[in-house]
Amino acid sequence: MSAVRLTAAILVCLLPLTVLSYGFPAALKLERAVPANHEMEISQLKARDRARHGRLLQSLGGVIDFPVDGTFDPFVVGLYYTKLRLGSPPRDFYVQIDTGSDVLWVSCASCNGCPQTSGLQIQLNYFDPGSSVTATPISCSDQRCSWGIQSSDSGCSVQNNLCAYTFQYGDGSGTSGFYVSDVLQFDMIVGSSLVPNSTAQVVFGCSTSQTGDLVKSDRAVDGIFGFGQQGMSVVSQLASQGVAPRVFSHCLKGENGGGGILVLGEIVAPNLVFTPLVPSQPHYNVNLLSISVNGQALPINPSVFSTSNGQGTIIDTGTTLAYLSEEAYVPFVEAITKAVAQSVRPVVSKGNQCYVIASSVADVFPPVSLNFAGGASMFLNPQDYLIQQNNVGGTSVWCIGFQRIQNQGITILGDLVLKDKIFVYDLVGQRIGWANYDCSMSVNVSATSSSGRSEYVNAGQFSDNAAPQKLSLNMVGNTLMLLLMVINMFL
Repeated sequence: MSAVRLTAAILVCLLPLTVLSYGFPAALKLERAVPANHEMEISQLKARDRARHGRLLQSLGGVIDFPVDGTFDPFVVGLYYTKLRLGSPPRDFYVQIDTGSDVLWVSCASCNGCPQTSGLQIQLNYFDPGSSVTATPISCSDQRCSWGIQSSDSGCSVQNNLCAYTFQYGDGSGTSGFYVSDVLQFDMIVGSSLVPNSTAQVVFGCSTSQTGDLVKSDRAVDGIFGFGQQGMSVVSQLASQGVAPRVFSHCLKGENGGGGILVLGEIVAPNLVFTPLVPSQPHYNVNLLSISVNGQALPINPSVFSTSNGQGTIIDTGTTLAYLSEEAYVPFVEAITKAVAQSVRPVVSKGNQCYVIASSVADVFPPVSLNFAGGASMFLNPQDYLIQQNNVGGTSVWCIGFQRIQNQGITILGDLVLKDKIFVYDLVGQRIGWANYDCSMSVNVSATSSSGRSEYVNAGQFSDNAAPQKLSLNMVGNTLMLLLMVINMFL
């Protein structure tokens, strides 16, 4: 107990005099936190500490940073992914960043058909609930099981009373398993300070079965990180706990190996434009009104882009390319081909419109703009709608990266379009914003604290694939935070 008294004395000296003068107790009443027989498991102590840290984070709120790897290039990777730390002790899991789904899930130790190796040169892991001292399976009677019903994916296993799920993705792949609750470990910026190894309890899926492209080893990952709006998404869970704001942002780098920035918080940029989200939709639907090539609107009936009965325009980081309905695809390709007719040789390769070119595409191909409700336009450079097939000698072949979808009335904006831009998903304001940006540069990020005050993170703290820098603590507020953490170590 002498160590505790000494620590308390040192910490009191650290406080400003104003704190000592206004109500700080002259004597600290210490109570035994460990039973007299000292028979308390370390796992119990760690679980109690995490609960205390969670309560501390709820009172603080801040910006959470995730590393980003991968690239949009379908000939290299064709996806962006991040690394998460789950469980106690924490294990690393690489998961695809997917704004087109809601749930975080990772491969379970009992998974049938899950890939064993990955062509991405990453070490695949399997989550074992029995090996994590903080893991708890979600039962059918657990209130949190109902969160999945919003996405129509939850069910109940009669055999073991576990809250189960089944997902089917647009590419035909699928996964099923059961939900567990465990700690997610992350680095957080609060005010001007880094709080490393912070934790919060989250519910996620433990996959016991996978099919389709999910089992292919060439670009296999440990799971999928859904960033949707429903209650089961990690964004919604952390926001409901007061740990992070109900807004997230990304900036996916297109060239030089990819990577980028992913934060729970709002990236701040002066030239951001916003368009409203279409309400009551399962995805991030926006109202696309028209497409312009070289400043001229294409002759497309606006009803082609209307949102109804599962149709409309979706922003989806889980999609590599971009897709247009037949009625929009044909005039789009015709306009591009006409604009470059004097400078390139058009060819058709495997059903795709391509062009043989001997100069830079930026010098030949026209600018394109996607025009949305609210007066917001998304300006596309040629590299945002073209994909390079090959390069032989002094010539190269570039193909239209937009693909056609027949008889569905769906437009999907995937990584081909989303890269090299800041995207902000403001779930409170129900809007999405974007701006062209060099995603290898650092960014400003803001978060709304529990007091409603907007906190801004220094521009140098978040950059491509870099963790936030450690900064000096603010005198009063952050000293109190340090106090709580250090005292907790000795209780």
